[in-house]
Amino acid sequence: MNIKRIHHVAYRCRDAKETVEFYKNVLGMDFVLAIAEDEVPSTKEPDPYMHIFMDAGQGNVLAFFELPNSPDQGKDPNTPEWVQHIAFELEDLSALNEAKAKVEEAGLDVIGPVDHGIFQSIYFFDPNGHRLELAANTAKPGMMEELHRVAPEMIEEWSRTKKAPRHAAWLHDGSWDERNK
Repeated sequence: MNIKRIHHVAYRCRDAKETVEFYKNVLGMDFVLAIAEDEVPSTKEPDPYMHIFMDAGQGNVLAFFELPNSPDQGKDPNTPEWVQHIAFELEDLSALNEAKAKVEEAGLDVIGPVDHGIFQSIYFFDPNGHRLELAANTAKPGMMEELHRVAPEMIEEWSRTKKAPRHAAWLHDGSWDERNK
């Protein structure tokens, strides 16, 4: 199998028009297309929907379904709200700071920037309750290669212990520069 990229990722929305306006006005995405049917193509169920597609840059498409005949969407009560989110990459820290100001200007509460060692992020919610992250990479030379190198060991240790492995503790303890002198 030769997967080329993600074709699109689809989520549910409360109001398709409101969602289009939010992603256009707040995040600057282009509204690519809409598909509306009275019957679900894959299951043939009679269920009208509006399916919208937003250009998330570089061939990435973010899609939403408005389902007017379905009960209101809910969140998984067993999953913390910080877990499920959509993350978008920005060019640099300057772009991240500009984005934060724009999102706050739109009246949204923003968390961050949060320093993750290899990138910094801000977090906020779209009108559907989906948590969004905007991130700017800040990795120093060698960091990504080291994370890739230790990933198999980390997943094995996690699988055995269900405790956070310390292979990449340098991400948050500031010891990368000291380790790599």
